[in-house]
Amino acid sequence: MESQAHRHESAHPGAGTYIVIAVILSAVTAIEVTAYYITGLRNSAIFVPILLAFSALKFALVAMFFMHLKFDGRLFSSFFVGGFILGAAVLIALMALTRAL
Repeated sequence: MESQAHRHESAHPGAGTYIVIAVILSAVTAIEVTAYYITGLRNSAIFVPILLAFSALKFALVAMFFMHLKFDGRLFSSFFVGGFILGAAVLIALMALTRAL
């Protein structure tokens, strides 16, 4: 039983991995901010889907690494992914209902 706990602890990444994830999150945020300041892109129909995709990417990275879902059971990951999909579906349905699409 003690060896299982030790194996679980050793599966977690080191500080270097978290620094890499932080750099990736910063880069994605910089891309989002840059996309906002490109006037032609901001006025196009693909602007909101681009921002939503980058937000989903950031959510997945934070949930997998900083919340340790990548290293925990699939049940926890299913709750987070299921909630994210449900929330996105409600948002899209609401936007369609109010004709904001």
